[in-house]
Amino acid sequence: MIDECMQFKIEKKYGKSGARAGRITTAHGDVETPIFMPVGTQGTVKGMTPRDLEEIGVQMILGNTYHLYLRPGVPLILQSGGLHKFISWPKPILTDSGGFQVFSLAGLRKVTDEGVHFQSHIDGTSHWFTPTGVLDIQMNLGSDIMMVLDVCVEYPCSYKEAMKANDRTLKWAEISHSNYYLEKSETNKNALFGIVQGSTYPEIRLISLEQLMELSFDGYAIGGLAVGEPKDAMMDTVALCTERLPEEKPRYLMGIGTPDDIIHSITLGIDMFDCVIPTRNGRNGTFYTSKGKLLIKNKIHEQDKGPIDESCGCYTCQNFSRTYIRHLFQAKEILGLQLATLHNLAFYMKIVSQAREAILNDHFGEWKETLLTYYHS
Repeated sequence: MIDECMQFKIEKKYGKSGARAGRITTAHGDVETPIFMPVGTQGTVKGMTPRDLEEIGVQMILGNTYHLYLRPGVPLILQSGGLHKFISWPKPILTDSGGFQVFSLAGLRKVTDEGVHFQSHIDGTSHWFTPTGVLDIQMNLGSDIMMVLDVCVEYPCSYKEAMKANDRTLKWAEISHSNYYLEKSETNKNALFGIVQGSTYPEIRLISLEQLMELSFDGYAIGGLAVGEPKDAMMDTVALCTERLPEEKPRYLMGIGTPDDIIHSITLGIDMFDCVIPTRNGRNGTFYTSKGKLLIKNKIHEQDKGPIDESCGCYTCQNFSRTYIRHLFQAKEILGLQLATLHNLAFYMKIVSQAREAILNDHFGEWKETLLTYYHS
């Protein structure tokens, strides 16, 4: 445990690429980067216990401000001693701001220059999110890393729409920074990240980058991607941002992605990832393995007594056959969803752990090419 805010140290860079291995120090422990953060939207990673997550090497999870605010509500979490105690997770937690829900629940909200009016998707009640209010919520939750409130736009969108959304994001970032980071930096142990927006327009992304860097946040996220844009446009945007973001601060690519997205983004200098792909796709019967994707519902696995992945040491692969797991999915048994989620998260933990090791030992390029043999867009 430490008394000050988050710290970040780069431990090794790989060659002429942007790939780097680092360490984030928070009030709830250290995090080795690159890192993948499982999504625990409502205070739980679906189907997993905290013990499961610790056993497969999860170092940090993500919570959602919007959903936790609506249910169970901040007062109840405060009465329980904060989010860490409420969910029995002793390690670091990053909370997003609810900005993506502003985007995804478009029919239930109205965005103004001051904030967001929205209706609860649960009971239709009206609520008001502001830049300072969102940070109040996250500070009460006890988040180790907080995100500023931002505006994400759909793809495609016009230049004018992207610029308007970015203008609001920058205005809210400045309000968040001045009200919390500067005034309360001596007492609060939360880190605050700014979010780069601008759709796939390089000019807007550069405006966003420059103004956010002037504010000097603890770290920087790249938002507004994986919303329907072409893969090459997404990676071009990531490359543009990582080339200019301050090297000494952690870089977080929000909502990405597939194994190949993660590998390519690590190469460009991204340190942190989150995505629902391994958990959501696992619940639908898609397994990620060292030899590519496996669809367990396919009949070819009906009598296959082998594990999901022979090279995997997770509980699923060490104890259950493909034929049994396929049966669980066919019978709609909850255990099938749990075993799939556990394996997929273990595989994602393995990817980032191996990437880190490869960077530290100067063989990242070879490791990357081997894995991309099975994962390519």
